[in-house]
Amino acid sequence: MPNVFDVLSKDHVEVEQALAELESGPTAATGADPEQKEIRKRLVEQLIIEESKHEAVEEEYFWPAVRDKLPDGDHLADEATDQEQAAKHILNDLLDLDPDDPRFEDRLRTFTVDGREHIAYEEERVWPRMREALSAKEADELGTKVEEGKKLAPTRPHPNTPPRPGILKTVGKAAAVADRARDAVTGLGD
Repeated sequence: MPNVFDVLSKDHVEVEQALAELESGPTAATGADPEQKEIRKRLVEQLIIEESKHEAVEEEYFWPAVRDKLPDGDHLADEATDQEQAAKHILNDLLDLDPDDPRFEDRLRTFTVDGREHIAYEEERVWPRMREALSAKEADELGTKVEEGKKLAPTRPHPNTPPRPGILKTVGKAAAVADRARDAVTGLGD
């Protein structure tokens, strides 16, 4: 059973890999051909799906644990969820942009910088303290919840949904069903 830090770390590694691939790949401005632009668009779509699931389960399970376990947990979780909400707006914009649109690369650059800062915030400021605050059993149980939650989490950003567990447990589940139906129709993530 992986602990919560292993589950979230795996997600962070995958995001970093996707961002590195996107940074090194050709863009419309650097002469990408139509096939390369389509690959770029699909990679961004996959990033959006995975990031949407990751943020949803963090907001539903991890940040409430931070609030509960750390004396300044509310402050840490508020800062993190503010970062995540900003990222959702950017990812939502990216869903509607084509790689030929200059705003596509601008939004992607913004997400790349902000995403790396958010990962560093979690890994450097929050995780060390949560590793001390959680027992091994609690970390494993939280890891299971996060891992299982991703299977049913929304696949699109929902920047107007408040990042509160009670809301996410109801609205988030409905959004996830709608997202998956829309993904099937639009081919998002194929």
